[in-house]
Amino acid sequence: MANSEKNKKSAVAENGLLKKVGTQKLIALLALIVLYVVFGMINRSFWSYSTLINIFEASYYIGLMAIGVTFAITSDGIDLSIGTVMMCSSLMAGALVTKYNVPVVIALVVCILIGTLFGLVNGVLVSYMKLPPFIATLGTMMFSKGVGSVFTRAQSITWPQAGTENGWFRNIFKMNINGVIIPTGFILLIVIAVLAAILLNKTRPGRYIVSLGSNYEATRLSGVDVAKYRTLAYVLSGMLSGVAGLAYAAIYSTILPGGGGGMELDAIAGVVIGGTSMSGGFGTISGTLIGVFIMSVLKTGLPFIGLQTHYQQIATGIVLVFAVFIDVWNRNKKKRV
Repeated sequence: MANSEKNKKSAVAENGLLKKVGTQKLIALLALIVLYVVFGMINRSFWSYSTLINIFEASYYIGLMAIGVTFAITSDGIDLSIGTVMMCSSLMAGALVTKYNVPVVIALVVCILIGTLFGLVNGVLVSYMKLPPFIATLGTMMFSKGVGSVFTRAQSITWPQAGTENGWFRNIFKMNINGVIIPTGFILLIVIAVLAAILLNKTRPGRYIVSLGSNYEATRLSGVDVAKYRTLAYVLSGMLSGVAGLAYAAIYSTILPGGGGGMELDAIAGVVIGGTSMSGGFGTISGTLIGVFIMSVLKTGLPFIGLQTHYQQIATGIVLVFAVFIDVWNRNKKKRV
């Protein structure tokens, strides 16, 4: 009798934990820990500080894009343009600095504004012109890819290097103090994630974005300006793609025109792996971060066990399918209840 009561309390506690954290998010967190431990056990150098820095650096621009696209996916949409918009923003803003001698501070603001503008275009196409999100953002992806190349005349762009007069912006994401690398970008990523989580979960616009994904028609009939809040979701996605462009410029020395295609898949995979529902109505910023770090650990860790980078695509595909399966299973379970 006592054992039965004890088991019942344990089950209640476990269900409470799962309800609070989320089944998929909890599985993702455990997977992240397991991956990090396994890679380190196979190759001990994986646990070095320099490798940890590499993991962080691989997560900055993907993480920022992923946080932004979480809003679009939560509203029952998708944004396929975030990768090329990130690259386009970084290319155009970098060209202003290197070719037109625009101050770096202004270029940083312009980079974010370019991303925001593309997000606004996506929002208008989806919300007011009623285009399917897949088609609208696919068109924007192709357009932004071309615009970046045209603006820079198909030439690569090199932002000012660290140590030069205008290279100070790189310290926002990576600071070198007496030969020790400080991952300042990780702090920025966490701050932006916290602000995004508050916006999504604790404010009226965030709740409206969630309700768009859970029941669009009921939200519209309740008097909410659905077009405005769906547009807001895409504006946030575009804006954070612009910030991701700054992170990419700060981490890498050269930005190539026509790039960015495929990077949106890493970000979207991180979002889905973290527990955000692809059918909309539920989004988790903390889960998105966990998913992004799973992607970063895979990307950094596979070479340590002798596998080439393209194996990451295979691993990502398997993990993504598994994550979507869990999402579908959870939704079907709720319907049965």
